[in-house]
Amino acid sequence: MDLRHFLQFKDFSREEFDYLFERTRWIKDKFKRYEPYHPLFDRTLVMIFEKASTRTRLSFEAGMHQLGGSAIYLNTRDSQLGRGEPVEDAAQVISRMSDVVMIRTFEQAIIERFAANSRVPVINGLTNEYHPCQILADIYTFIEHRGSIQGKTVAWVGDSNNMCNTWLQAAEVLDFNVHVSTPPGYEIEPEQAGLYGTGHFESFADPMAACQGADLVTTDVWTSMGYEAENEARMKAFADWCVDGDMMRVAAPDALFMHCLPAHRGEEVTAEVIDGPHSVVWEEAENRLHVQKALMEFLLLGRIEN
Repeated sequence: MDLRHFLQFKDFSREEFDYLFERTRWIKDKFKRYEPYHPLFDRTLVMIFEKASTRTRLSFEAGMHQLGGSAIYLNTRDSQLGRGEPVEDAAQVISRMSDVVMIRTFEQAIIERFAANSRVPVINGLTNEYHPCQILADIYTFIEHRGSIQGKTVAWVGDSNNMCNTWLQAAEVLDFNVHVSTPPGYEIEPEQAGLYGTGHFESFADPMAACQGADLVTTDVWTSMGYEAENEARMKAFADWCVDGDMMRVAAPDALFMHCLPAHRGEEVTAEVIDGPHSVVWEEAENRLHVQKALMEFLLLGRIEN
């Protein structure tokens, strides 16, 4: 197999994502039936964390064990990476002792440098710029509940962060639309999002207008990791960008609500919405486990026909 990485959503084609979603369905069904499935027996996943995590570590570590392999946790504070070892050197060593690497870090450039010097697949567990595994889970969750996302409309309300950037990339690859509403001064930067310019998004000054008729409404915390110094200013700027019942009522009648978690009720979303009938946040969180199992299987074994 040719060496493949998953560093941005646009690293895979639409046809490859269709395959991954079908594999996710099959793998999840095995999991729900308590049927063992160990295609990655004797394979090792190394997980490198520079940013704190709950769902990313748990989903990758549990997922690799469920596929028959093992997972090793490395925190940069407790390794030579935290003492100035070049990323390129670390990649050469770590990739000679493992089969796949997941990295959760700050700048995208760090994971790009690591992948350029790795002998094994590298997965982006989150960077400042992108969060492709989360969007993979979100889109699979939509498919489970509503079918194909092609031609649908996703309303993004809040910060133009790594989640927003990745939704924009996914829209271009999978042919759906994103309505983005951010406060002044926090608008999207198409160049940073890595867009091709195919016109799959529209910006709205009014979040209510962005949610009008949307099939999915989604948001994230107002202050992402690494931006804590801006928290007070962001609380004021984003005050009118809290997803509430009024926004969900102008969305499509069967619209879903998603949030990658952790959530702050009363800030970026009201309790009425996140704990209400439109919300699928718990299924969304669980599906990180299943899509990432399909992803690791694909990167290590290629296509499998069952």
